[in-house]
Amino acid sequence: MRITQSMVSTRVLSDLENASNRLSKTEEKLSSGKSITKPSDNPFGTSQALSLSGSLESTKQYESNVNDATAWSNLTDTTLGSVENATQRARELLVQAGNDTNSTSDRSAMADEIDQLIEAIKGDANAQYNGQYIFAGTKTGTAPYTVGGSPPNDSYNGNTGGVYRQIGPGVSVQINTVGSDVLGNGTPGDGGLLSVLRQASADMRSGTAASADSLRTTDLSSLDTAMAKLSSAQAVVGATSNRLTSATNRLTQIEQATTGLLSDTTDADMAQTMTDFSMQSNVYQAALQAGAHIVQTSLLDFLS
Repeated sequence: MRITQSMVSTRVLSDLENASNRLSKTEEKLSSGKSITKPSDNPFGTSQALSLSGSLESTKQYESNVNDATAWSNLTDTTLGSVENATQRARELLVQAGNDTNSTSDRSAMADEIDQLIEAIKGDANAQYNGQYIFAGTKTGTAPYTVGGSPPNDSYNGNTGGVYRQIGPGVSVQINTVGSDVLGNGTPGDGGLLSVLRQASADMRSGTAASADSLRTTDLSSLDTAMAKLSSAQAVVGATSNRLTSATNRLTQIEQATTGLLSDTTDADMAQTMTDFSMQSNVYQAALQAGAHIVQTSLLDFLS
């Protein structure tokens, strides 16, 4: 078969185009730092990258949920600590008021302080995180207790619903403490902290021997029971905080591992890519020089 000048030129141009395309792809890897710039580069790798990216986004969302839950839990713990301090002060007053050496005016002054402590406790219970009342159940837009007012109103305005955050696939954790479980509904005799303190305040003002005896017995016993509920709520919050800390550590490890796998799948080996670029650049330049010698001069080059 006769090899024509046209066939030689066509073959040379085809080889130059192939060399140029390889060099162009390597340049793209260098500029982007990615081994996969379009699905056709590596269909299987692209599928893996999409799956890993989805997993990474889910992990980051769980981390965001855990951070939100942790902030909520920390505020709850701080608030319950403030309620505990007020309750401890109320207990000191109750023990002091039970002493028969106190006059009626002394006990009345103690009752006034008890009333102020009740209002302070309700104020603590109206704590908000990110515009949400944390002790109102799922009625996070409603203040659970009314502070101030005459006559005083200790009714609970929230509900008993649980607020949850998803911290993993199919794993949710309750992050709220229901105010009525700790402070009560404000109904006399419900055993809640508010009603116990109201009864103690009333007995301090009564001035009767029976009321003084109640301060030393039933009132003190009821307050200790209410304080036990408060301690139990604090223990639950502490356990929740520990669980959230463990979840944070676990999610951080998962994110790091997934990020590493995604990098291995999509990132270019820069050292190898630089080597390939240098070699392919030399090949392309050599092909240009060889092509210039292989393609013979035609008759048209001599026409002027």
